[in-house]
Amino acid sequence: MNLRTLILLLVMVAIGALASLNWEPLSEPAMVSLGLTQVQAPLGLIMLALTATLAVIFLAYVLTLQGSVLMETRRHSKEMAAQRELADKAEASRFTELRDFLQGQHAAMLARMDNLEERVNARAKESENVTAAYVGQLQDELRRAQAVSLPDAPR
Repeated sequence: MNLRTLILLLVMVAIGALASLNWEPLSEPAMVSLGLTQVQAPLGLIMLALTATLAVIFLAYVLTLQGSVLMETRRHSKEMAAQRELADKAEASRFTELRDFLQGQHAAMLARMDNLEERVNARAKESENVTAAYVGQLQDELRRAQAVSLPDAPR
């Protein structure tokens, strides 16, 4: 119970206590002016009834206000849940797109690596062939050089 509620409750108890302790003076008839006419009625009871009526009206207003706030809060929470669900779906969609993009990049990288491997193997084979040709050419030149320097030597 908060402080406002406690104060209102104390005021209502005080009004009730004063009314019950002073019931005789409250219920004494008096001349009451209604503007155009005057009537004989207990002024204290009229004022007490008007205070009770005012309290009931304020209570109805507070309950209506609280009900509308609760309805607005409920509507707002539903909207927030819908927005959160939409954001979650968008995030999941972005993750799916990112996964697809990364898979595509991975496939492209593997294709490039295969291409590079083929090119390196082709270069290695070409280098091997060139080296073998140079070695063969050097062997031929060595044989010729030996044949020229040693014409009588057996081959």
